[in-house]
Amino acid sequence: QVRLVESGGGLVQAGGSLRLSCAGSGSIFSINTMAWYRQAPGKQRELVASVSRGGSTGYDDSVKGRFSISRDNAKSTVYLQMNSLKPEDTAVYYCNANPPRPFYWGQGTQVTVSS
Repeated sequence: QVRLVESGGGLVQAGGSLRLSCAGSGSIFSINTMAWYRQAPGKQRELVASVSRGGSTGYDDSVKGRFSISRDNAKSTVYLQMNSLKPEDTAVYYCNANPPRPFYWGQGTQVTVSS
């Protein structure tokens, strides 16, 4: 069974960058599509970006052109490079499969963007 641990969050000013990492305790190679999700206070969790085993990517319109998702199957790690951050990107960020598997949710990593 895979356990996912997110890291890399923090406090950054608007326009800044962060790189999130999601390390799997087991192999994520068998999971076809991995994704990053986020949940802002008072809002539902939403899909931000996804990447297939073959490297095909997809993004929510709100982050297109600013965020970049990638995966390293050999390291069982998924990354989210976030550039040109905006205050509305403030949220707890989680990784999971897409569609998400209930037992894969981790603690997430907090991203706070100040204006």
